[in-house]
Amino acid sequence: MTQPRYTPELLDELNVLRLFSPVNHQEGIKVHSSAEPSMIAATQRLFGKGLVTQADGGYLTVLGQEAADHARDLLTLLDAAEVTT
Repeated sequence: MTQPRYTPELLDELNVLRLFSPVNHQEGIKVHSSAEPSMIAATQRLFGKGLVTQADGGYLTVLGQEAADHARDLLTLLDAAEVTT
């Protein structure tokens, strides 16, 4: 069985999740039509996966909040590990 890989599309989705406030869950985002096409597509994929409430952002769902928390934790761990090596 092959392991999943971090594709450019998944990284774009992680970057969109990073835009949501980690402390105020009532604060959403809107990805405008003038945004980078990769960010628009990533937000639409997150909506399709049930992680955000609107195809152009909106708010995180419960699953989306969990994903965003894990994404921030991973970024913090990897960033800290880079500094200490």
